[in-house]
Amino acid sequence: MRAITTLNLRVASGAIFLGIAVGAFGFVRTGALLIALGTGVIVLARSGQIKGRRRIIESYLPLAIAGVLFALALALPKGL
Repeated sequence: MRAITTLNLRVASGAIFLGIAVGAFGFVRTGALLIALGTGVIVLARSGQIKGRRRIIESYLPLAIAGVLFALALALPKGL
């Protein structure tokens, strides 16, 4: 597995902020997809640093939330 660099983290953070902005302007599906993908990359990057029992809460829960957000974005109806 490739290591996630600081450039990847910056792109992921940019995707989250862009997703928030896009969602605020009415493109909720696209915004939710960008937020879910950015959050997933950041969680996967940080999961190697977490050890022990805390790993379940601090790693798997945010990844599960990102996955549910991604699925919810795909389930949203198109248009008005």
